[in-house]
Amino acid sequence: MKKYLLMMLTAGAVAVIPLIYISEATAAPRATTSVEDTVTKFTAAGFHVVVNRTGAAPLAKCTVTGVRPGQTYSTNDSRGGGSIATTVTSKTVYVDASC
Repeated sequence: MKKYLLMMLTAGAVAVIPLIYISEATAAPRATTSVEDTVTKFTAAGFHVVVNRTGAAPLAKCTVTGVRPGQTYSTNDSRGGGSIATTVTSKTVYVDASC
């Protein structure tokens, strides 16, 4: 009976160790980025930016909590009989903001 209990405790401890490292990695402090800077950066790179805001504060007081890729539209063209060239016509990115 004692062997069974010791095996169970050991297996439980081994299963919990990876969870400790994961929680430490996700708890690391993050640099706060302003929403305006992020939107400017993506707009300059040619993206259509959609901001998903949580809260009622002005956008200048919000921080970015996530950036997710959106739909990319492209067209294939083989004018002149050459190889097919793919041209990106529109790129979208979603910026999540907390205010």
